[in-house]
Amino acid sequence: MAIGPLSFTDRIPSRDECDELMARYSMLPNIVAHSQQVMRVSLAITDNLKNKVTINRDLVMAAALLHDITKTRSLETRERHDQSGGELLRELGFACVGEIVKQHVILLNFNPKERLEEREIINYADKRVMHDRIVSLTERVEDLIQRYGATEEIKNLIRQNAGQAFAIERKISGCMAIDVDSAIQRIQTGR
Repeated sequence: MAIGPLSFTDRIPSRDECDELMARYSMLPNIVAHSQQVMRVSLAITDNLKNKVTINRDLVMAAALLHDITKTRSLETRERHDQSGGELLRELGFACVGEIVKQHVILLNFNPKERLEEREIINYADKRVMHDRIVSLTERVEDLIQRYGATEEIKNLIRQNAGQAFAIERKISGCMAIDVDSAIQRIQTGR
């Protein structure tokens, strides 16, 4: 499910607007820190893609910052924050950002042979950030199983989603001018 071009009624919020939205929807400081780190990882990928790969950097930045926009309230309501966050952003006039947010937990219709999409970068970057620390996919999967794997069925769903995350990593790696881990390492070392 590729995200189409922006329509005239759709906008991408600026960095300042993203910060305002995060404050308006009372994102907890730890969730803001996580989202900022997901943005850094996403932009490290975006900024190191091969020349022929076209990605909307502003869309990546906004979707990364806002991917957990309803996570704070979901801690009480138990709603699926990926779905409610996507819907909220669509209602606010940010449909493309909302569609990416809806797919940051579970990516729909992933095709490893098609062009790289913004939604794949956000989905992957979110899997590489545990709380506000950058980790390997393996470490992240182990954490998810420990925290959420109450049943074998849930553990198997996490493992299935992890298989897709590794496939996304391979796709991203094939589109990058440098190794994905090298790009991420640069943000950790400040180079």
